[in-house]
Amino acid sequence: MPLLLEADSVDFASIVRPGDTIAWGQSNAEPLPLTRKLLEQRHSIGAFRIFLGASSFDTCRPEHADCIDFVSYCGTGANRALAKAGALDILPCHYSQFPQMMESGRFPIDVLLLQLAPPDSLGRYSLSVAHEYLIPALKHARVVVAEVNEQAPWTYGERYLRDDEIDFILPTSRALPESSPSAASATDLAIAQYTASLIEDGATIQLGLGAIPEAILACLTDRRDLGIHSGTIGDKVADLMESGVINNARKSIDTGKTIAGVMMGGRRIHEFAHRNEAIEFRSTRYTHDPHVLASIDRFVAINSAVEVDLSGQINAEIAGGVYVGAVGGALDFLRGARRSRGGVPVIALPSTAGKGATRIVASLTGPVSTPRSDAGIVVTEYGVADLRGLTLRQRRERILVIAHPDHRGALDQMAGAPPSNRSGSATLVA
Repeated sequence: MPLLLEADSVDFASIVRPGDTIAWGQSNAEPLPLTRKLLEQRHSIGAFRIFLGASSFDTCRPEHADCIDFVSYCGTGANRALAKAGALDILPCHYSQFPQMMESGRFPIDVLLLQLAPPDSLGRYSLSVAHEYLIPALKHARVVVAEVNEQAPWTYGERYLRDDEIDFILPTSRALPESSPSAASATDLAIAQYTASLIEDGATIQLGLGAIPEAILACLTDRRDLGIHSGTIGDKVADLMESGVINNARKSIDTGKTIAGVMMGGRRIHEFAHRNEAIEFRSTRYTHDPHVLASIDRFVAINSAVEVDLSGQINAEIAGGVYVGAVGGALDFLRGARRSRGGVPVIALPSTAGKGATRIVASLTGPVSTPRSDAGIVVTEYGVADLRGLTLRQRRERILVIAHPDHRGALDQMAGAPPSNRSGSATLVA
């Protein structure tokens, strides 16, 4: 039986060993009463390492690097402050590789902190808002410490926990914070409309994070029989499932089920997913597996990027010298969509950054997160450029059309492309 803890009696110095690696769930899956106590007690433990996912809270701050090594696959959310301060080390790997790395011992998790929903009538604790890489981490963690939150949604998934798998339990009752994206801009809405035009009735969709994915879903209210197989889902998925637009009826696998690894949203998706058998959470091994993705007919993968060059290479990691994104799951999903029968691999991004700098570039300023050999369809607010089956010269012509008009001439000159009619077959905003 697990040892019951009280908030004032949690002593991480008796749980964590110097040199351990500690992990917890992303976004609202973070067990905040435990993580905050851990950081407060860091000096009593000694040097250790924390593996962070996408974080919505500033639990881990640069000053905590005095005795903690922070490692993450991404620089998004609150991780950005760590990255800017030089206090974040990056694990540059595909999301689909996490299970093997954790289970093989190449990247072991020693102490796992979880937020669980209380047990059901069968004694099963639910992993609640995040399953994904927590499932492989569970296999080899030496210690499991769980916040059992009465207000956490109980969700269905491939893995549940029982008392004999938990070492310590901290009972709580707290509302999960809201983590909904900011409102979509006019540019976001234009990108969403172009991207939505690529999604047919019966398609199964994967989306990344942020305002653009939610805006894309808002454009799909007239579709029928859509499905979801995604690393993450948010509030708009709940809206479309409730209205019947998303019913997963035509999925070639997991028919009738929305499949996801984690939910990142607000009360809307949390309440909708609670004890909802139409939503099933799975591990990273399943959500990002290229063979699973390729078996889904009409699989539409929609991800973003920091910048795209004129050959179709994608940088999704570094902007202005700071690690702001991730290798993540984008390439897993893009390759899956390319192999899917009727699949559509999409990268959607604004043509410019906040101060007007172009995000369609002649040469990448950061690493190649997705090689040009895996390029599919690129969408900006100026249209759609389908790069599949095109030569490098043809790609330049297509991508220039969807760059911001103020930058097209300079990009053309830098690329050394001969003058041509660049109307191509990309669609321009009127």
